Amino acid sequence: MGIDLPLIWFAIIIFATLMYIVMDGFDLGIGMLLPVTRDMQERDMMVNTVAPVWDGNETWLVLGGAALFGAFPLAYAVIVDALSIPLTLMLIALIFRGVAFEFRFKALPAHRNFWDKAFIVGSGCATFMQGIVVGAVINGFPVMERTFVGGAFDWLTPFNLFCGVGLMLAYALLGSTWLIMKTSHQLQHKMYRITRPLLLALLTVIGIISLWTPLAHSAISERWFSMPNILFLLPVPILTLVCAGVIWRGTHNNSHYLPFIMTLLLVFLGFSGLGISIWPQIIPPSINIWQAAAPPQSLGFMLVGALFIIPIILVYTFWSYYVFRGKISADEGYH
Repeated sequence: MGIDLPLIWFAIIIFATLMYIVMDGFDLGIGMLLPVTRDMQERDMMVNTVAPVWDGNETWLVLGGAALFGAFPLAYAVIVDALSIPLTLMLIALIFRGVAFEFRFKALPAHRNFWDKAFIVGSGCATFMQGIVVGAVINGFPVMERTFVGGAFDWLTPFNLFCGVGLMLAYALLGSTWLIMKTSHQLQHKMYRITRPLLLALLTVIGIISLWTPLAHSAISERWFSMPNILFLLPVPILTLVCAGVIWRGTHNNSHYLPFIMTLLLVFLGFSGLGISIWPQIIPPSINIWQAAAPPQSLGFMLVGALFIIPIILVYTFWSYYVFRGKISADEGYH
């Protein structure tokens, strides 16, 4: 029995994507939460919680994109062609956010507010575009003879836009619970208060999407609601509600770490739900991972490099978070 190289590479891409969503998610969430305070010291503390690690977070986005290009060139070609506008806007927003991140610490006090606004807009726009991409993948792409045959604005649908809003809420929740874990006193209590409405809004969005997708796609409806699938998949919504309950209680009990840990699990469950809905298609509704995969020789050659570089990235990531663990104080800064 041979090694299933497409499946291995699909797992690598899913892992890289999940790592990006988790790590850059709270980073982008902090950017979107910056308007909750006008106090410059509090804003500096919010940004300083991610200042030592934010550059490394985007490594996973690069890895996932490069892996998709090398391992599943057909999927890469279709997705880039179908989503060229939102993907371009996302990259511009990420660049804009990165520039604003650096400049807000170097700018004169009179210009600090401008760069804060740039950081907020860049974070929000990048997140919204990523949510549109997720929605478009769920909806699928019209493909004929291995070529995308849709229009340049097929992604501009109510469902995709709604997914964009949903991802903004998810990242904002990651950001608020991260700040609960990393800050103290007044800023931490402010995040406790913000987390509750964010959680309720996100649960509402998850509920709507969970109903919208089966109604719009019969294959997804059959996947989730046919027997015996419904029995096997029931733990996903149940665990989602359990995580939400633990987060809610944690904000009332002034828990420091539990809300963030449970939010990570909540995001993982949402990501798992997406995977369950479209598996094994990589270009829904008709092209699976084996049909879209590169030749086995290419997959095997790349796998050697991946098995070398991924552990290095993991060690670097763990070490950077370990070194900068603990809560941040007002007198600590980014230079």
